[in-house]
Amino acid sequence: MIDFGLPLLIGYTLFPFAFIIFSNYLFEKTEFANYIFLLIALSFISKFSEPKRNNFLKSIFNKKKYKNLRIVENIIYCIPFTLFLVYKKQFVFSLILNLLIIVFTLLNFSSNINVTIPTPFSKKPFEFTVGFRKTFYVFPIAYFLTYISVSVENLNLGIFSMLLVGMACFSYYSKIENEYFVWNYNLSSKEFLIEKTKTCLIFFSLLSLPIIITLTICFFGEIDILIIFFLLCYAYLTAIVFAKYSSFPNEMNMSQGILIATSFIFPPILFIFIPLFYSQSIKKLNTVLND
Repeated sequence: MIDFGLPLLIGYTLFPFAFIIFSNYLFEKTEFANYIFLLIALSFISKFSEPKRNNFLKSIFNKKKYKNLRIVENIIYCIPFTLFLVYKKQFVFSLILNLLIIVFTLLNFSSNINVTIPTPFSKKPFEFTVGFRKTFYVFPIAYFLTYISVSVENLNLGIFSMLLVGMACFSYYSKIENEYFVWNYNLSSKEFLIEKTKTCLIFFSLLSLPIIITLTICFFGEIDILIIFFLLCYAYLTAIVFAKYSSFPNEMNMSQGILIATSFIFPPILFIFIPLFYSQSIKKLNTVLND
C-alpha cells in the first residue's frame, strides 16, 4: 500500500471490502475465476522471491530457518485468498494454492523491470506523472472490467471499473511535495488549490473517458446512476486534494485519515469535510504563497 501511495489507515479500511467485492464479481462473472484467482495470488507472492531480499535473509538465517520463514510468510500472505476459496467450497484450488506457495519458497527471481513508462501527462502535475507509472496496470484492468460489464449487461461492474480508476487517482495525492515546488507556482493559495483541483479532475476525466462513453452508450437508460457515481468521484478527488494541503508542509495525519475513511462509510459528510479541508489548506498555504 505504501508503494501504491495509499495512506495505511485508509488502505486498511478499504482493502478488505475491495477484496471481497472484487472476488465475488470475479466468481460470479466467469467460469475461469478459480484459475484467475490463483494467478492473482501467485503474482503477489512473487514479490517475496526477489533475489536481493532473499540473499539478505540467507545472510541472517541458516538454511532451515530461512525456508521456514519463507513458507510462513507466504502462507500468511495468502490467507485472504485461501479463506475465500474455502468460502466458495473450492477446496482443491485452495490446496493447490498452498502447495504452489511452498514451491515458491525455492524460487528467487527479480520482479523489478527498469523500464520508463510513458504517460499522457505533462511534467507539471507530478502527482499523475509519478502515480500513473506506479499504477499503470490498473487501467487495462478497469477497461477490461468495463468490457465484461457490457458483455453481461451489468452496470454495477462498469461503475466499479470507474471507481477503480478514481481510487488510483485518489492514491496519487497521499505524498506531499517540497515547499519549493509549491512556492514555484507563484499563485495565491486559492488559485493554487483551484489549479490543483482542476488538474486532478481533468486528468481523472481523461482516464475514465473510455469507461464513461462505453457505459453511457450501453446503459443510457440508467445514465442518472452513472452521473451520480461520476460526481461522487469528483467529490472524493476534490476532498483528497484539499486534505493533502490541510496539514502542509507535513503529510496527512491520522485524524485526517479517519475523517476520509469516515466519508467512505457515509459519503454525504463530504459536504462538511470538503469546506473544512479547504479552509485548513488556505491557512497552511498562506505561509508559502501570497494572497
